Amino acid sequence: ANKDNSSSYNRDDYLPSWADADGNCINTRHEVLIIESRIPVTMSENGCSVLKGEWLDLATNQIFTDSSDVDIDHTVSLSEAHRSGASNWTTERKQSFANDLLNSAVLEVMDDSTNASKGDKDPSEWLPPNEKHHCTYVKNWVEIKTLYGLTFDEEEKVAIEKILGSDARL
Repeated sequence: ANKDNSSSYNRDDYLPSWADADGNCINTRHEVLIIESRIPVTMSENGCSVLKGEWLDLATNQIFTDSSDVDIDHTVSLSEAHRSGASNWTTERKQSFANDLLNSAVLEVMDDSTNASKGDKDPSEWLPPNEKHHCTYVKNWVEIKTLYGLTFDEEEKVAIEKILGSDARL
């Protein structure tokens, strides 16, 4: 997306901390861990955080059982969203995007070092190490950007169309 944005990106506008929308002491990170675990999770003593489960990271095709080994990745990173039009959103909408549990494509469990290598890159700059996940990843990217009314830059469009071919609707 457009790199020369008018307002500078501040992650805290989007995610000062993971939200607990339903007030049950389980924040968005741990809600995603519960939702995406392939087995019942083991919770902390106070019941507010997930310690163990079984997560398939589609980006790497690896399985993890310790919650501390995975991040919750924003498929479209917060700073990419900011550069693509979210800079004009209200703080409430920014935080709603950052904690979106309704659209399963927005937040995904990912190996923490893979998430770090992805950073805020778009599909022209980064694709998951697991090639079998490229098509789904890019479809999710397009779905999220379209759903939230975010823009695509030229390099991003070319990369998306290369992967999705005639399925790309940008």
